[in-house]
Amino acid sequence: MNIPNVYNSGMLYLIATPIGNLGDITLRALETLNMVDLVVSEDTRKTGFLLKHFEIKKPQMSFHEYNEEKASARVVDMLLDGKNIALVSDAGSPSVSDPGYRLVRAAIKAGVEITAIPGPTAVITALVLSGLPVHSFTFRGFPPRKSSARRKFLAVDEQSPHTLIFYESPFRLADFLKDCLAVYGDRPAVVANDLTKKFELVIRGSLSELVEKSGEMDLRGEFTVVIAGLEANL
Repeated sequence: MNIPNVYNSGMLYLIATPIGNLGDITLRALETLNMVDLVVSEDTRKTGFLLKHFEIKKPQMSFHEYNEEKASARVVDMLLDGKNIALVSDAGSPSVSDPGYRLVRAAIKAGVEITAIPGPTAVITALVLSGLPVHSFTFRGFPPRKSSARRKFLAVDEQSPHTLIFYESPFRLADFLKDCLAVYGDRPAVVANDLTKKFELVIRGSLSELVEKSGEMDLRGEFTVVIAGLEANL
């Protein structure tokens, strides 16, 4: 049996990137991107723009939901070969509603060292801007696309006292809010869009108010929706 020499392996760096404003990148993230041998990117074009903006020249490897399993094996082999590799998603922290989980599991199994370079994330940014309770919350990511499956998904947290956080696309936001209203009742909620960007948008109100407003908006970009838990003390 061949046992990998993990003592000579490289390091896997999980690097959070800006969710909008490029000025939010950390000094440690820049130092690490300058140091690694390879940048593994969810979208090489978007990451290429980020690297070019900060005058960083590094080879990239595509890593997305459709090739994650096969690409993870390749990345682990390179790590065991002594390469230092950074994993980045389009925006925010890798693995948070983005590819990365399988690679992290594979690296752990192979005995590779892993560290995270923390930074911006839409989950926390939207939560602290919401004005809703922040002491306990549940992040649920992207809900199912079809209404029937979505309502079952939402119903899991119907009695939860925790603030709920979701991601949603502009194409389904209005229908998602309608399903939230049907499942949770008319609770306080917040819709956040273009966080940290010039035209950052944070709309607060009841779910019924947000349903009405979403029907009047020109919806673009990804949205973060924050909803008060059951009987939240507001």
